[in-house]
Amino acid sequence: MGLVDAVVPVAGLGTRLLPATKSQPKEMLPVVGKPVVQYVVEELAAAGIGRILFVTGRGKSSIEDHFDPDPELIRTLREAGKEELLAELDFERMGLDFLYTRQAEPKGLGDAVACAERFAGDRPFALALGDSILGQGDSSRVVAALADALDERGAVAALAVEEIDPSEAPKRGVVVPAGEVSDGPFDVAGMVEKPAADEAPSRLAVAARYVLTPAIFPALRRIEADASGEIQLTDAIAALIDADERVIGLCLPAGERRHDVGTVEGYCRTFLELALADPRFGDRLRSQLG
Repeated sequence: MGLVDAVVPVAGLGTRLLPATKSQPKEMLPVVGKPVVQYVVEELAAAGIGRILFVTGRGKSSIEDHFDPDPELIRTLREAGKEELLAELDFERMGLDFLYTRQAEPKGLGDAVACAERFAGDRPFALALGDSILGQGDSSRVVAALADALDERGAVAALAVEEIDPSEAPKRGVVVPAGEVSDGPFDVAGMVEKPAADEAPSRLAVAARYVLTPAIFPALRRIEADASGEIQLTDAIAALIDADERVIGLCLPAGERRHDVGTVEGYCRTFLELALADPRFGDRLRSQLG
């Protein structure tokens, strides 16, 4: 499948990262010299994506500024003789089309996806959460693999999944596999949003990447908001499964996992792991840390 479009929700308030996110989006927090959302965009570009719709909200204009070309900055660097720094702006020339729409208020991931209906039209699209990095960023091939699996299996949705500790279940969308889980795509029999740790139906959770078909939009319109007033994407996908539509899961490859920067602990862990893996200075940092 020649997947072209992707949706990146970035409207969340980032309250678990206060005060760092009081005046800047959590997606713009730096991780080893790049904002989190740049890793996501570079991953999507490597997967062949040509158009990205950011679902934004109040206080997110710095994301738009970041991906806009900045001729004045380029001119300043050249006049100062800092040509070597121009390579750091190569992301401006990835050849992607960036579009933006506003989520009026943060009412959950499902509501953010619903904002993309006109953008998606009648085509499948990738969904990549803007606060989560997979693997080492642009090295991940998960989105392309999901697109291929969705096409081959005739599914309405394909989900990247990873094994989690049961203690994480109350914060995640948990997947119920239809049978034995292997290295390849597997059928999903159900989904549960944020179950109690002792009630989780499996140890598999969605890992921040999806490929969805337009079937998701009528499903989103039919579900009701949860107790917190949010529209949950998990509930809409579960409704598709209940309607006998095929949904498939695909485990993250061995050695690759989701880095979630939505909490202080997650952000610190992500920064540390990616810094230590960086070929420019990872070995030196490791020796300095003892």
